Amino acid sequence: MEMVVRSVAYRAGKRLKDVVIDDISEVVQEPGTFIWVGLWQPDEPLLRKMQEEFHLHDLAIEDALNAHQRPKLEVYGDSLFVVVKTAQLMEGEVKYGETHVFIGKNFLVTVRHGASTSYGEVRARLECNPALLGKGPAFALYSVLDFIVDHYQPIMSSYEAQFDRIEANLFKADFNEKTIEETYELRHQLMELRNAAAPIHEICNQLIRFHEELIPKELRAYLRDVQDHAQRVVAATDDLREMLTNAMHVNLALVTVRQNEIVKRLAGWGAIFALPTVVFSLYGMNFQDMPELKTSWGYPATLAVTVTGCVALYRKLKREAWI
Repeated sequence: MEMVVRSVAYRAGKRLKDVVIDDISEVVQEPGTFIWVGLWQPDEPLLRKMQEEFHLHDLAIEDALNAHQRPKLEVYGDSLFVVVKTAQLMEGEVKYGETHVFIGKNFLVTVRHGASTSYGEVRARLECNPALLGKGPAFALYSVLDFIVDHYQPIMSSYEAQFDRIEANLFKADFNEKTIEETYELRHQLMELRNAAAPIHEICNQLIRFHEELIPKELRAYLRDVQDHAQRVVAATDDLREMLTNAMHVNLALVTVRQNEIVKRLAGWGAIFALPTVVFSLYGMNFQDMPELKTSWGYPATLAVTVTGCVALYRKLKREAWI
């Protein structure tokens, strides 16, 4: 895939023309025009060219070149540098990437690293809405943030389905090592998703409260909507992690209760077998009309008393739910 995905100039909410990289500095000076450049894992020469065309800060360029950045919003002179985590559900596995955004009064540069859906859909949707696109690069930034947050929800839904399956296994009174491993892995995945979604709330908060020269007041309601969606994802991950913890505790309690029940049954049967053990150890194995010593009914009487005692003890323990 080419590093320059799209470079387009817009004016009054309408697509003006595609712009080659070398012409950006001239086109961006035209009144009422802003340029949106989309990049995919650019190398250093290309980013340095972007720096030259848009007068970007060295530190922001260095951050954009190194893909492993924490989500943040930085101010560099007349432009902002925003980093957000992207997430994609691919063949049942969640992949994370990053999007770095440079925004100024008349430009927007989106830099994608790792797993990230193309923003062509966002661009096409904005081009069909000239009233929104005509408000400038800030609304394009909002659309990108909204698109990123919306992609968190299918991932959250897949985690909820996985939780339902794990919960059903945890509420069995059996210890299943595989289920415990899946529980730990799901908690880890939920934390990763939370770490991606949570910073967006603060980023939007800064965009709402500050930088009025770049972020118009009418955009605040839209950014609050992105905040709300991100906060819902964060709350859902927190709730799911708490429920997983509770389910693990319930599983441990059920396993303990089951073990106690087994111990009770073993103790009950031990008590039953203890009775004939005591009797037969008292008289020995060689009966000859015992007890005392030549009584003719001694052996059947002893056997009958032993069996009766065992049966009575069994019924007693059965009533007490020990066996």
